[in-house]
Amino acid sequence: MYNSTLTASSNTLYPRFKLTNTGTAAIPLTNVKLRYYYTIDGEKAQNFFCDWSNVGSGNVTGSFVKMAAPKTGADTYLEIGFASGAGSLAAGASIEVQVRIAKTDWTNYTQTGDYSFNPTGTTYADWNKATGYVAGALQWGTEP
Repeated sequence: MYNSTLTASSNTLYPRFKLTNTGTAAIPLTNVKLRYYYTIDGEKAQNFFCDWSNVGSGNVTGSFVKMAAPKTGADTYLEIGFASGAGSLAAGASIEVQVRIAKTDWTNYTQTGDYSFNPTGTTYADWNKATGYVAGALQWGTEP
């Protein structure tokens, strides 16, 4: 994962994910969820956009979850999922998911201090502050 915009303040968050199946069997993508944790910086409605994915942008879903118990750097997370049209991720294969998060009124987020924000990454790296789940079980990363 990495963030394609590294400015401290922005009206849009741009997390980029590369999901790799390191197992020996294909995984139906409908069983996979990715989470990006951040602070909303003002209770506003938000929009999710999938700009690009090699499984098709229309097959990538996003929902916002307000955390019942906020943690340092996180009171909200974006949960990314996949529709059935995304298919399966073969053993050893990878997909990319490029998304955006923006408030409906386009007010700024402050990224510095957000749990999943990587302030120095400019290319894909193993970033354990974004999490991945298969069939509801944590498979990658550390929750806040």
